[in-house]
Amino acid sequence: MTFQFSNGPAALVAASNTILAGHGIDVTISSDFTEYARVIAEERPTQKLGDPFNPELHPLGDGNGFWLIGRNSDGVLVHTQAFKTIDLTGLPLSQYLRRNYCKFPPPIPGVDFSRSRYRSSPGAHGIRGSTVYHGEVWMAPEGTLYRGNGLSTVLTRFGLTEAIRRWDPDWIFAFMVRAVVFKGFSSRVGYMHCEPGALNWAVHGREKLIEAFLIYLSRQDAKYMLDIPIEDLVAEAG
Repeated sequence: MTFQFSNGPAALVAASNTILAGHGIDVTISSDFTEYARVIAEERPTQKLGDPFNPELHPLGDGNGFWLIGRNSDGVLVHTQAFKTIDLTGLPLSQYLRRNYCKFPPPIPGVDFSRSRYRSSPGAHGIRGSTVYHGEVWMAPEGTLYRGNGLSTVLTRFGLTEAIRRWDPDWIFAFMVRAVVFKGFSSRVGYMHCEPGALNWAVHGREKLIEAFLIYLSRQDAKYMLDIPIEDLVAEAG
């Protein structure tokens, strides 16, 4: 089934470009993950490159992945995100992740894989078919001009639209830590399903586990969500 917007993706992209231009943000989209790794190493020192998008660990290119970055009018990096297709080999996402959850660690040093665990959440059993993983979502730190004004909503939905345009997937999923979910970020960026306790990461020297929620969208969810005028969402977020 081919994905179709009621208003067409061009309307969302045009509205997003207008909003971003108004904030002096220029967006670059590419599938050159060697270049992305360089950008992250040089310009995002507070968060290392995540393993799922490390070109030294995975073959990534135009056919199976892309990244999106935003720069301000001074050329300073203010936003990142990335997407890649996942081969479930006929399995539901729940079974795939039981075997492969260690390929999606948080971008922090010292992860203790022996104490970490994955728990299948209800929705993961029904996620099958063409599937896309979404990660690397980062905005410039607190205290800048790029938080609290709806720009994360615009940029993330811009990325989701590009993923749908490229691959028309059955599902898009991501992981989000509990503290960020509790701030409402999963809803703001467009995910309609959010399930707790999917991943619990242990870190050497730290007793408390880091909980990550599974967040996801079906193709039908995305069609519904991305037809909502982006201007209204930015007004609410502001």
